[in-house]
Amino acid sequence: MKKIKIFLIAVFSVFIVSCESNTYSEISAPAVNPTYVANVEPIIRHNCLSCHFGTNQSPNLETYDGVKNACLNTNLICRIESESCGERMPLGGRLAQSDIDLIKLWTTEGFVKE
Repeated sequence: MKKIKIFLIAVFSVFIVSCESNTYSEISAPAVNPTYVANVEPIIRHNCLSCHFGTNQSPNLETYDGVKNACLNTNLICRIESESCGERMPLGGRLAQSDIDLIKLWTTEGFVKE
């Protein structure tokens, strides 16, 4: 009976120690040749549009042109990546590194729309 208890404790310990908390975006394969419509827009819509739409907050990130302009002229990449350019965005919490990397890749590959 004692051996069974020790075995069960060992098995449960392995499960507890081996568990990790990862989001889907952190474990999914990175996008190759990301586009605004397929990759960037969903990230922006989910994380930024609650504030950055219409005239509520500058920059307006509702459109492709708005997001591209924010990357080129208002330090969007720096604001989502670190606090060195001002308060980190989004205010609700840091984006997953995979989302940041994807947006950076999209900018370096020339802001492909579709």
